[in-house]
Amino acid sequence: MKISKKAKFLFGIFFDFLYNERMEEKNGLSPQGEREKTEKKRIFETGAVFSVAELLLVAVSVILSVVLKFASEGFAKTDGAKYLSFLLPQISLLAAASIYYYRTKQPVKPQLKSAFRCCTWQYFLIAVLLEFGLLFSLSELNGYFQLALEKIGYEIPVGTLPALDGWNLLPAILVIAVLPAVFEEILFRGIVTRNMQEGGWGTVAVVFVSGALFSIYHGNPSQTIYQFFCGACFAFLAVKSGSILPTVLMHFINNALILILSSAFNPVYGENWSLMQLMPLGGYIALLVLSALSLIGTLVYLALFDKGNVVRGGIRHGKPFFTAASIGIAICAIQWIAVLAERCGWLG
Repeated sequence: MKISKKAKFLFGIFFDFLYNERMEEKNGLSPQGEREKTEKKRIFETGAVFSVAELLLVAVSVILSVVLKFASEGFAKTDGAKYLSFLLPQISLLAAASIYYYRTKQPVKPQLKSAFRCCTWQYFLIAVLLEFGLLFSLSELNGYFQLALEKIGYEIPVGTLPALDGWNLLPAILVIAVLPAVFEEILFRGIVTRNMQEGGWGTVAVVFVSGALFSIYHGNPSQTIYQFFCGACFAFLAVKSGSILPTVLMHFINNALILILSSAFNPVYGENWSLMQLMPLGGYIALLVLSALSLIGTLVYLALFDKGNVVRGGIRHGKPFFTAASIGIAICAIQWIAVLAERCGWLG
C-alpha cells in the first residue's frame, strides 16, 4: 500500500499539530510514563485514521463530482458512474490505512496477519447467525425508522445500483460486497476497534463507539440505525474472536445477499420491494421471529457465555482520541444533515 510523499507530509503536519507532544517531554519519564505516552499516541492515531478516512472520502467525492460534471450527458446514470461511486470510497479507506501504518511506523504485513488471524470455527457460525438476525429482523426495525423519515418528506433514493442481471452480478459482488468487506473491516475493526480494545477501553465502550463511527461514516440517514447496530455487532464479534475474519464474512454476506435478492426481485417489483410482498404473512412473521431469536441468542451467548476478551471499564485516553476524530465526526455530521435536508426538500 503506497501513498505519495506529499500526502504523507501534509497529513503528518496536520495531525502532529493537533497532537501537541510538547505537553509531555520524553526525557525524564518513568517506564510507566513512557508506556502511558505511547498508549495516548496510539489512541490519538486511532482517532486520526477515522478523520483521514473521512477527509479522503470527501476528496474522492469531489473528484467524482468533477468527473460527472465534465462527462458526457447521461454518464451519471451509467453503470460506470455507479461503480465509481462504490469504488472510490474503498480506495480512500485503503489510503487512510496506508497513512496510519506509515505514521505509526508499523510494518503492514505483520499487522494484517494479526488482524486476519485464524480463530475457532464457532465464531464463523456466530457470524452467519448474527448476520441472519441483522439482515431480516433489524432491517424490519430500520424500516419503521425509514417510515418516520418519510413522514417528514424524506425520499429514499432509487437507481443507485448498477445492472445486476446475468453476469453483471459478478462485478457488482466484487466491488460492492468483496471490497467493502475487506477494506472497511481492516480500517474499522482491524485498526480502530482493535486499538481501542488494546488501549484499555471497556468492551461496551469499544462496541458502541465503533458502531457509531461506522454508522456516521456511511452518511446515509435512512440507514443510520441499521448501520449502527451492524457496526456494533461487527465490533463485538471482532473483540470476542480476536480476528476480523468472521466480520469480513458477515460484511460480505450482508452486501452480497442484498445484491442477489435485488438481482432476483428488482426487475419484477422495482427497487422498493419488501419480503412481505413476496411471502405469505405467516411465513414472513416466522422469518422475523427466527431472525430476532438468532440475533438475540448470539448476542446473549457472546455477552454471557463467551468469557474471552472482556474488559470492564469505560473510555481510556478519550481526549486524544476524540480530539483527532473530531474532524471526521464533524464532517460526517454536516454531511448527514445535508443529505437529510436535501432528500426532505428543505433546501428548496
